[in-house]
Amino acid sequence: MSFFKGKNKQTIKKKWEDLQKNANKKNSQNSQTQAKNDAIEVSLNENINKIKEMVGNSDDIITREIRIGKEGKVRCCLLYTDGLIDSQAHQNFIMESLMIDLRTTDIQAEQDSTGLPLLSYLKEMVLTVGDIQDVMDISVLIDSLLSAKVILLFDGYQQGFAIEMQGGKERSVEEPATESVVRGPREGFTENLRVNTSLLRKRIKDHNLWFETRKIGKVTKTGVTIVHIKGIANDKVVEEVRKRLDRISIDSILESGYIEELIQDKTWTLFPTMFHSERPDSIAADLLEGRVAILVDGTPFVMTVPVVFPQFLQSPEDYYNRADIATLLRFLRYFGLFIALLAPSLYIAITTFHQEMLPTQLLISLAAQREGVPFPAFIEALAMELTFEILREAGLRMPRAISQAVSIVGTLVIGTAAVEAGFASAAMVIVVAITAISSFTVNNYELAIAIRILRFPFMALAASFGLFGIIVGLIAMVLHMCSLRSFGVPYMAPFGPFIKDDQKDAIFRFPRWAMFSRPRLISQLNMKREDSPAPKPES
Repeated sequence: MSFFKGKNKQTIKKKWEDLQKNANKKNSQNSQTQAKNDAIEVSLNENINKIKEMVGNSDDIITREIRIGKEGKVRCCLLYTDGLIDSQAHQNFIMESLMIDLRTTDIQAEQDSTGLPLLSYLKEMVLTVGDIQDVMDISVLIDSLLSAKVILLFDGYQQGFAIEMQGGKERSVEEPATESVVRGPREGFTENLRVNTSLLRKRIKDHNLWFETRKIGKVTKTGVTIVHIKGIANDKVVEEVRKRLDRISIDSILESGYIEELIQDKTWTLFPTMFHSERPDSIAADLLEGRVAILVDGTPFVMTVPVVFPQFLQSPEDYYNRADIATLLRFLRYFGLFIALLAPSLYIAITTFHQEMLPTQLLISLAAQREGVPFPAFIEALAMELTFEILREAGLRMPRAISQAVSIVGTLVIGTAAVEAGFASAAMVIVVAITAISSFTVNNYELAIAIRILRFPFMALAASFGLFGIIVGLIAMVLHMCSLRSFGVPYMAPFGPFIKDDQKDAIFRFPRWAMFSRPRLISQLNMKREDSPAPKPES
């Protein structure tokens, strides 16, 4: 009986090995067939027909067949996407080189004299362009064709050229509308990836500034570039950025927000864990602190990681003004942050539960104002806040020519009408107005949105439990923020954990001569900006 069992085991094992061999053989045949189908054909006509079929005979794919040489013996074809290439450069550096410079040239004699094959001769001796890449695969050829490159194919050769010739209509470098400063550079990123990398290279002229580009998106094939300064950025953070980007498997990447949602540490949080900016000087400063930048083709917003909470309340202008001015402005931003978050909830808590905290005259005045209001303070504040949020959103989405006028007039008219109609008290209108104005002191848009959302839970806590509810909400919010990480770095650093050396650039902005070291948790390789602390200027 054991003999048959052993025989059955051997039979099953043999069948399993045969199945594996057949599967491997089939996969190998499929791979060979796929590689054969993807290879460029010898016949130029077959290549042209295959390319036209793959792009659906799209009208924007231009095909230009020409003959070159003294007697036109060499037949070739130029393919490019209309609107994506520089037409003038294409005419001057490709068409002119092939059709005019080679018009009276005996190509065969030139090949014999130089000892070069035809393609090498054209590449090294004729074409007056900088970036020429060899292509031998149809899929690579299609990607290059749709990435603003000119494709040059030859009859009788299973190889072609992909020539960099990017052009077309682009937005010029302008001042960012969302991050205006009184003092500082006026340049901003554009939607062109290569322009953005050049703006960074112009500010950091160091060979250790490294760029690493990859294509993400099965359909869009969007260029995403990782930027860091070798020797300053943490290698572990750079490797983690690479891993998270390589794990992305999605059809399209249309903006940096797609990348942000896919690689951030924690999804379910209101607080942004990645910083983004349109200003090259701001991103360059982050790189010099040891952070890693992520540039996405098609958007002017560049992301940096890791990020800490105080960074969202800092402005590039802080470093262009004196230390005392910058410190004052930061205090105003933190004060504005707390007003934007807590002003309505404090009003609700005090007027509902803690009237004894108010002076008698003010309490009498508030009571007189609220005498005709039919709603409790929470409903009154909720209605006014929602109304203002609607007006603010409408002002953002409306045409710019009328958005400011409509938002200002709408706020004044609705506020005045609400008080006169008895739907809201004048004090509530003042509180909502101060809250709205204070929210604009938060210079980061994503953090401002988080504060606007959190304002409503705090109002509910104040209406339910008074100041006790507000304190509990603040404790819960701080605990949540302390639990966040941005690529391994604590979100609340340098407050939690408390880092004494990094307090020089948190709430306070110390003088330039005192800021000689980089943030400890960000850059762990090269901590010093200077070889030794600069001497304090004499008073």
